[in-house]
Parts: sequence; structure tokens; C-alpha cells
Amino acid sequence: MHREPQTRRVLSFARGALVASLAVALSGCGAAIPVVDPSQSAPPAASSVGFDDVQTATVYIKGKGTFIDPGSVAPAENRWIGSGFIISESGIAVTNNHVVSGAGTLDVAVGGEDDVNAKVLGSSECLDLAVIQLDEGTYPYLSWHEGEIKTALDVYSAGFPAGAAEQFTLTRGIVSKADFPLDTEWASLQHVIEHDARVRGGNSGGPLIDASGAVVGINFAGENTLDYNYAIHRDVALEVVDKMAGGEAVLTLGINAHAWSSGDGSLYGVWAQSVRAGGPADKAGIKPGDLVLKLAGVSLASDATLSDYCQVLETQGPETTMTVEVYRPSTDELLEGQVNGEAIEVVQTGVFGGGEDVATGGFVLVADDANVLEVSVPRDWAQVDGAGFTDSNGATWYSLSAAPDLQAFFASASAPGVQLMASADAARTPDDLLTQMTGQFGACSAIDVAQPYDDGYYAGVFSTWDCSGTYSVVISSLDAASNNILLVTQLFTDFEQTDALDELLSTFYAFL
Repeated sequence: MHREPQTRRVLSFARGALVASLAVALSGCGAAIPVVDPSQSAPPAASSVGFDDVQTATVYIKGKGTFIDPGSVAPAENRWIGSGFIISESGIAVTNNHVVSGAGTLDVAVGGEDDVNAKVLGSSECLDLAVIQLDEGTYPYLSWHEGEIKTALDVYSAGFPAGAAEQFTLTRGIVSKADFPLDTEWASLQHVIEHDARVRGGNSGGPLIDASGAVVGINFAGENTLDYNYAIHRDVALEVVDKMAGGEAVLTLGINAHAWSSGDGSLYGVWAQSVRAGGPADKAGIKPGDLVLKLAGVSLASDATLSDYCQVLETQGPETTMTVEVYRPSTDELLEGQVNGEAIEVVQTGVFGGGEDVATGGFVLVADDANVLEVSVPRDWAQVDGAGFTDSNGATWYSLSAAPDLQAFFASASAPGVQLMASADAARTPDDLLTQMTGQFGACSAIDVAQPYDDGYYAGVFSTWDCSGTYSVVISSLDAASNNILLVTQLFTDFEQTDALDELLSTFYAFL
């Protein structure tokens, strides 16, 4: 039986209050972009589509590619979805860098219906922007919002969120903050819009539009639990899209960049999840799975964002020769050299005693006996049980458990591990199942109780507990077909409560 590879929720970038290490920083500095008059760069509004026809100029993007995820040394083929929008009659479209970066193939559907081919013309990891060219033809397109973008402006998020069965969706809101800097693990921007027109996984790269259908910004991030939604400011895009369309490098070394640190914080840098062939990083010898420690003598990602990395590119320019220091977990080697100069070479071996797990913690993908469930777990959670069960109501459940010691995990709320369960015939509400599961944590101190959960694929409720220092999480949710998906995890070490929790939430999946 052929099965598609795992789907990572890389597009929502919204793991919520469950992962404290993923809280976005509002104090950093991104790449400075001058304010631009949109009337000087935008197509004439009379030629663009209006609000009622926004779908015709919005594109649905499906990507496939191979990544080495942060904290891992094993390549994994992944698939994902995103959105974008057309800005010219000739088929130039804008989306997020994280929607196209690392893609071996891109399938694009105009309006979510008409399939066309697409070529990436340019992208920037710092700005999280990319420009693509659709097949030759004449296309409907969107204009840019003219005038100042102010707080309380009515806006709409357009796109193809996964939780809406991949259908075109509009959500309505207002601009909450009109212009502020924002640094994240995957971008660094000086001009961002906060709004409450809900975005979910799959909305990334889609337009934030005004009531006339003109583009105010490009959605790139959301925090589902607190309903924060972020869009790249129009002025950022107007400054760079023409340059990107012409092939000019804009704040990029050609890596799918992700700020990363080890569980104890002793090792940090910019993780290269994938590397663009022929780009500066590729020519320097940087490979997928490498951790860039220093660039131009500056230590990177000490604040868990791309701020330092992008400030170096802004100061030096992406085509300047810069020294670079790289750690390669797969071989436990330290390498030094130059970007746009002498390629990196090994300067030290056995950096962490020859063990990849010392540096990264390491994760491994596990599946249940029926090959229906999968999740990526810490490598030392080596005991795995993939047997399903039938509950007292006669419902069939698939089940997958992993832990350092399964017997201890099943017997105590303070032992680390995870259990993922899914049923197509249980027909239970998320709240009902969560209430049932709460009983086993009666001796623990509740932290969050029945809070909303939505990662773009599964929606429901979650609760968390402190069980004598062990952080316990239960997520009770439904997929788009109303199948029950239940995740129970207990996390003890700092690594488990940060990196491992992030990995679990990003990778648990049920092929029902």
C-alpha cells in the first residue's frame, strides 16, 4: 500500500501557548524597508479584480520536498499547502518564502480550481516573501491598497486553510496594529500588521485585503490560542517584489532558515532545513541539516529568532564575502569558511564526543501497527507500542505510544512519553473526551483547562497539568471529517518541554 509522506504543519507557525519557546519576540529589529507610495508601483486599480472576484486572483499552492528538520539528522520527504495571489496580468504571483522554499515540486491552482505550473523567480528567508511566475497566459490580479494603513481598517484574510477542507475562505476583521517590527524563528521584519481576520494553516502567503479587494499585506503567521494574526506590510512587498521577479537577491543566502537551540541552550544558531541549489549557501558548502553558528563574526539566534542573521545580511549585503562558522550534527564536525568566497572546510571533528544525539537531541518518526498514525518523537523514547484497541462502547481506536519506559508512562503521570489515538467511529465530542481523560491527572495541578486548540488540521480543546515537575498535555480534537484525534504527552526534561513538544505538535498525524 502506498502512503503519502507525513504532513508537517509548517505553514501555520501557530503552536500556541503550549510551546513557550515559540513565543514571538516583538522587540527585535528586522530589515529596514522604506515606506513606498503604492500608486507608484501598483497596477491600475481599474484593471484589477474587485472584492467579489478575489478568489479568481488567489492561488492554492501544494508543495513537496525533502527537509532535515531542526534537531534531526534524517531527511524526511514532506508535503504542505499554502496560498498566494496574482499581482500582474502576466501571472506574477506573491506568496511566503516558507511556502515555496525547499520545494521539489509546486502544484498551483488559480482560484483553487485551474492547475498551472509555477517557477520560483526569487525569495527571501528574512522577509518571508517569494515571487513566482505562473504558466504563460492572461490572469486576473489584485491591486495594492492605496493610502495609509491605519488601525481599525476593515480587512479580510483570503486563502485556502487546511481546516476548511482546502476551500477558498474569507475571514473578516480589523487592523489591530498598523505597523510594528516582529522577529520570529523563520523571519525578521520591520513592518508587520497585526489583525483579527483569522488565519490558519494553509493561509500562509495569501492576501490580507481591504473592502475593495486591494492588498493590505501578506499573511505569514498566526497564533491560534490567543488569535493573533500577522501580515507582512504592503510596503515591504512593494519595495522588493520587482527585484525578486528580476532575480535579484534580497536578504537571502538561499536556505530554509529556522532559528534553533539545544534543549539546554548551550548550542544555538540558524538551522538549514533545506538549501537552494546554486545559491550562496550551497556554493559555500552548507548542506541541509547544518547549523550556522556565526556569520560575519556575529553569533546567530541567541534570542531564538532570525534577527541577528538578517541584520548581518542587511548590513553586509547577501552578495558580500562573509566568514561563516557551521556545525554539522550528522558528522559531529565544525566547519569554517566563507559565503561568496572560499567554501567551508572541516576544522574540528568529534565536537560533542562523536554523538549526533549530544548535539541535537534527535528525533525519529514512528508509526502504529496499522500504518495509520505517525509522530516524530525523541530518539531516546525507544519503546514503541502500535497496537490498537476497542473501547467500552465498541468503537475501534488506532493507537501509537512511545516512551523511554512504556510501563512507567502508562502507570504514572510523571513519566515521559506520548500516546496518539484516533477513531473514525467513536463519534465523541472533543470536550467529552477531554473530560474523560482528565481523571488520570487528578493528583496534578491544572495549568490550562479546556482551552481552544486549532493547528489548521485538527481543532478541539486542550488541557495541561504540572505533575511534580512533569508537564502533561492532552489534546482532544477532530479532523475535517470529524474523526476523533487524541494526543496525550508527558514531558519532564527542558528538552522535552520545549523542542520535543514542538516536534510532537508539528508532526502528529492520522491517515484516516
